[in-house]
Formats: sequence, C-alpha cells, structure tokens
Amino acid sequence: MSADFRPRSADSAAGRRPGDLLVRAGGIVFVIGALATLVTFVPFFVGTEPFPPTAYFVSMLMGVGFALAGAGLLRAVFEQRRHTRTTAES
Repeated sequence: MSADFRPRSADSAAGRRPGDLLVRAGGIVFVIGALATLVTFVPFFVGTEPFPPTAYFVSMLMGVGFALAGAGLLRAVFEQRRHTRTTAES
C-alpha cells in the first residue's frame, strides 16, 4: 500500500487533493483577519480615535478562516478514509 494518497479525479492531475482549496482559502482569510486585528489595535497604542465598527467585523475573519481551513482538513481526512476503505474492500 502506498503512503501517498492520490484520489482518482480531474484534480489529481493538477496535484490537488480534496480539501486543499478550502485550506488555502482559509489560510488567506485567516491572514486578512489577523492583519485587520493588528490594525485595529494600533489606535489604542498611539492614542488616536478608534476605527469604526466595520474594522472590528473584518478582524472576525480570522475565525472564519480558521473554520474554513478546518473544514478543508476534515474533507481531506474523510476522503482519505473513504479511499482507504474502498481499497481494502477490493
């Protein structure tokens, strides 16, 4: 049995696995949220007016990105388990 998991689909030709796109998108959204969080704390240290509430809502994207990446990981795990189960049955 091979340690490298490659499902048979159109995406495997490009080197992608199930859930990879969700993990990448989650990472990007997480970084945007993390940068927004850092930016919203700057006025507190400088002593200027705080940003409008919209900036604080953008910083909540950090949690959304984390959830997207987790969903991608779960999808990859379930797909690998399904693949292993079908391989073991045949």
